[in-house]
Order: sequence, then structure tokens, then C-alpha cells
Amino acid sequence: MQDRHVGLAAMVAACTIWGLSPLYYKLLTPVPALEVLAHRTFWSFVFFAGVLALQGRLRRIVEVLSDRRTAVTLAVSASAISVNWFLFIYSVQTGHATQASLGYYIFPLLAVLIGMAAFGERLDRTQVVAVALAALAVTALSWHLGAPPWIALLIALSFGIYGAAKKKLSAGAVTTVTTEVLLLAPLALGYLALVHAGDGPGRVYGQDWGLTGLLMLAGPLTALPLILFSHASQRLPLGTIGLLQYLNPTLQFLCATLVFREPFGWVQAAAFGMIWTALALYSGASFRKDRARRRASRSVSTESHV
Repeated sequence: MQDRHVGLAAMVAACTIWGLSPLYYKLLTPVPALEVLAHRTFWSFVFFAGVLALQGRLRRIVEVLSDRRTAVTLAVSASAISVNWFLFIYSVQTGHATQASLGYYIFPLLAVLIGMAAFGERLDRTQVVAVALAALAVTALSWHLGAPPWIALLIALSFGIYGAAKKKLSAGAVTTVTTEVLLLAPLALGYLALVHAGDGPGRVYGQDWGLTGLLMLAGPLTALPLILFSHASQRLPLGTIGLLQYLNPTLQFLCATLVFREPFGWVQAAAFGMIWTALALYSGASFRKDRARRRASRSVSTESHV
């Protein structure tokens, strides 16, 4: 019971940090999104490498990269999460944080389709209805905006690709993320070198100490919720984790509409309503499946001891 409470606290803390992160990235609006991404990548690597060094596990990076198939998978996941990070930072800085939250709401439903295409998973009737509702919501938004909500769709797709790639990895979360940012670090450092070689408007690191501190904070702000999530995933059922994860886009949505005052009319309200209904159906079905699996597992365990 104590492990469960610790897991719940860790999961809520992780989702709260993720959900309120738009407030942090909004403070970095004076810095170009690509430069923020480069700093986030570099300082994340510094932080994660420090954690692995303290644990005496830096050698794990070499072991992970020594396997060619794993290295290629990590290159794919690193590229996907880099795109996802950039789109999120860009959306917050340009007044599209509502779309970012929509993307993370759409992701679980898109993940169902990715699972079907990549892993041969089958959709049940409830999942079909949920995906159809999500498609209808995106269609309504596209009609209203005159174009598809590309930021939301690309955020959901990039995170979906990232999740599919991570599913093929057996190494721990901290090790794989450290390796991912290690692969991205040369690109980040190369871009930062170009920025600091000129006199462009993005050259703020070391000049504005407030923004410099915020840029360095990107490392622990990226690492801490992931570590908390890793602890929670070891102590909580998958159904509980899935439900609690919706705290993240909900807080993002509240930041966008209540703090940033982004436009939110009746069409957006109807679209979000359909997405929320789809997620309720999907989550309910997932929770029931998870509970049935645990019940079946307990039953088999009991019979084996008889």
C-alpha cells in the first residue's frame, strides 16, 4: 500500500511539472525556439549524465550503443522527441499552447492506431468509437481553422513515434534518454556555436543572466518528471498511469486558456468535448482490460499454488 501511495505521488508530481511547463517556456519567449531546444538538449544531457555517473552506470551508454539495432532505434526516438520538444516550445511561444494540449490529448488515441499498424494490435468496438470521435473533432477544427491543426497533429505523431520506438528498447528510462540526448548533443552544441559566433537576437546566454539561468534550468526540468514517472511506472497499474497522464494536457489547456488567454470559441469547445468523450471511452476500456488481466493473473497464480 505504501508503494502505491509513493507511486501515486510521483505520478501526480511528474504530470504536474509537465502540465505547468508552458509557464516556464513562456518566460523564454525572447529566446528563439530553436535555441531553447538546443539548450534543453545540452543541459538535459549534462543532468542525465551526472545522474548516471553518481549511480556508476555511465558504462551502460556504451553497452546500449554497441548494439547496432538498438543504436538505430535510439536515433529514431531521439529525432522524434527532438521534433516533439521543438513543436511544444514553438507552440507556447507563438500563442498556440491550446493546440499543444490538444496534441497530447490526441496522442493516446493515435497510439492505438500506431499499435495496430506497427505491432498488429487489434481495436475493440470502444476503441473504434473513440478514434472515430477524435477524427471527427480534428475534422471540425480543420473546417473552422481553414486548415488542419498541424501543430497538434505533429505533436501527437512525433510523440507516438517516440513511444513506438521506446517500446522496442529494453534498457532503463534514464539510460535511454541520456543516450538520446547524447546523440543530439553535437547538433545542439553546433547550433549554439553558430548562434554565439554572430550577433543575432538569439544570443542571450551569458548576456542576460535571468534568461541564462532559465535556459540551464531546462535540464533538470526535463529530467525530474521523467525520473518521477519511471518510479511511478514500477509501482502503479497501467490503467492508473494512463488515467493520471491526462493531468498533463489538462493543466496545459488551463494554462493556455486561463493564463495566456488564447482564443477558445464554441467550435474549439465542441472539438475538445469530443476528444474528452473519446478519452473517457478509451480510458474506461483500458482500465477494464487492465483489471481483467490482473484478475486473470491472480487466478492463474492461485491455481498454480493449489
